[in-house]
Amino acid sequence: MNVRPESNTSSTPPPHLPDEGHTQSQSQRARNLSHVHPADVTLSDALTALADPVRRTIVKELAGGPDWTRACGTFDLPVTKATRSHHFAVLRQAGVIEQRDAGSRRLNRLRRPEFDAAFPGLLDLVLSERRADPGES
Repeated sequence: MNVRPESNTSSTPPPHLPDEGHTQSQSQRARNLSHVHPADVTLSDALTALADPVRRTIVKELAGGPDWTRACGTFDLPVTKATRSHHFAVLRQAGVIEQRDAGSRRLNRLRRPEFDAAFPGLLDLVLSERRADPGES
């Protein structure tokens, strides 16, 4: 799997915020942020990333809003902060999402056009998934 340090997407990132409060740890954090292009992901890895219900919740919520408006901490997920970070990393490494830091927040974007080109119809299936009623088998 090839890791591309920067995305080749056409989305416009949010305007760069002034360096107020910019710390060495934030710089280090941004340097550690790597993205994998969906074309470099295997079908198995894509399916594994989307198999988890928490990650599917993240994908569905990102699909419902504009790019770069949701920070990781704004998702109502039934997991710890460390587990939440793991889920976002899995989605990023599978080419499903792109992330960028804006101050102390990490903003997210669903890489729908790129992912759809690599795996046509897969995100449509995830986004159209209906929740099973408790009485269904």
